[in-house]
Amino acid sequence: MKHNPIIASITEESQIGQAMACGVKRVNLMTGNINNLGQIVKPLQEAGKQVFVHVEMVGGIGRDAAAIQYLAEAFRIDGIITTKSNAIATARAHGLASIQRFFAIDTAATETALRMIKTCKPDEVELMPGLMPRIIRDMKQRIRQPLIVGGLIRERQEISSALQSGADYVSTGDSALWNWNCGTIE
Repeated sequence: MKHNPIIASITEESQIGQAMACGVKRVNLMTGNINNLGQIVKPLQEAGKQVFVHVEMVGGIGRDAAAIQYLAEAFRIDGIITTKSNAIATARAHGLASIQRFFAIDTAATETALRMIKTCKPDEVELMPGLMPRIIRDMKQRIRQPLIVGGLIRERQEISSALQSGADYVSTGDSALWNWNCGTIE
């Protein structure tokens, strides 16, 4: 089976049906709240999608150990996305994969992120924004984890450039790009 490098970032609840129907294997959930999370997660899982919940963007989810334990036990999600290093160890303790997200706003931020990655050892790393081929190449050389890039990606050529620069996955909220790997995008 061919590796699908596209991750559907669901930023609006109206995108759930599209994510269920498209060829992506993974979704990053960045919408909803604690009250409707089950109604969002269960259909995605039934559609065969791996579900990663961004703990800072889903409403009502705390940023502490109890919240991550709740996500693991109540929803049986595949993993979390976070900018907080302390959440990585908690996710691991509860059998969840973790994605450490960071924003490369300058050299200092990137170096700080590299130190955090070495210390907390997330399963994957997400670099934001994903439109920086030189930074993608540099980051890929300096980490061992799979590299996800995302943010501001709106065109097929941007996906191609990110993958050619070393990204393992591209996360996009643009549902028109979710089937890119399946050859269905005009």
